[in-house]
Amino acid sequence: MTASPELPTPDRPTGARPFRLGTRRSPLALVQANAVRNALLAAHGWDAGAVELVEVIASGDRIQDRPLAEIGGKALWTKELDAQLLGGEIDAAVHSAKDVETWRPEAIAIAATLIRADVRDVLVGAASLGELPRGARIGTSAPRRAAQVLHARPDCEVVTFRGNVATRLARLSAGEAEATLLAKAGLDRLGEIGVGTPLDETEFLPAPAQGIIAIECRAEDDAAKHHLAAIDHADTHAQLRAERALLDALGGSCSSPIATLTMRDGEGWQMRAAIFSPDGAMRREGEARFAPGEHEPIRAMAEKLLHEAPEAITAHFEGAG
Repeated sequence: MTASPELPTPDRPTGARPFRLGTRRSPLALVQANAVRNALLAAHGWDAGAVELVEVIASGDRIQDRPLAEIGGKALWTKELDAQLLGGEIDAAVHSAKDVETWRPEAIAIAATLIRADVRDVLVGAASLGELPRGARIGTSAPRRAAQVLHARPDCEVVTFRGNVATRLARLSAGEAEATLLAKAGLDRLGEIGVGTPLDETEFLPAPAQGIIAIECRAEDDAAKHHLAAIDHADTHAQLRAERALLDALGGSCSSPIATLTMRDGEGWQMRAAIFSPDGAMRREGEARFAPGEHEPIRAMAEKLLHEAPEAITAHFEGAG
């Protein structure tokens, strides 16, 4: 493995060459990568050329006509960047944290997170789920969104919508569905302010890690970890670790309908989590309170959820049984 050179200069992180940030080429990914780049420049006082963006086209961006679970799962968002990172072609990779697989290579570490953005989902096409006409088609490829929609509106139909924000909005405008759901964080980052109706996050629970930008580097690259530590938002990173601990304990994959909301509770944290059958008919919810870094209450909640859930739910979770 190629590590970042030591002995950074005052205006450059690695002396002779810039710090290389890998990113997907989608519009949202580039906005997020530039946010990381700007944060690094500001935190270290580096010159404008000190951080270079290295773009890749992810498999998930190329294949948009099938659900992720059918074609390789969340690895379709990360495998190209993983290869560049482990090959020393980049120093760090920027991801939407909810797109990062639960189980990662030991040689890769999440080194930093930017402050978490709005966690809510936005309904586009209607003012509320209740106002959708009977039998309305709702476009989404997320099992969590589909299950929560069908739990609230079993009369509706879910149709598969994949692609970036612009693609999904275009499909909606073309009449392929009556409504769709998007992350408010992504819309805000793209400047799509005011699009749709944000849903109450305490009623329509977000995805684990929704709204978080995660930056990974090689686990043994101390120079990269040092640079990234300067932009790490501690509370956001604590939420990310907790929500990934939930995914791990449940055995959750990209096909597992999991929703969770983590909130401050005094000096500690409170987590609500819900798991569903894919058709939304079955739902089980739990709650855990925990101190920063103390994930045993989360694992206990996950175990209880799986123990009490019917097979219609547990069949979609590797942690069951």
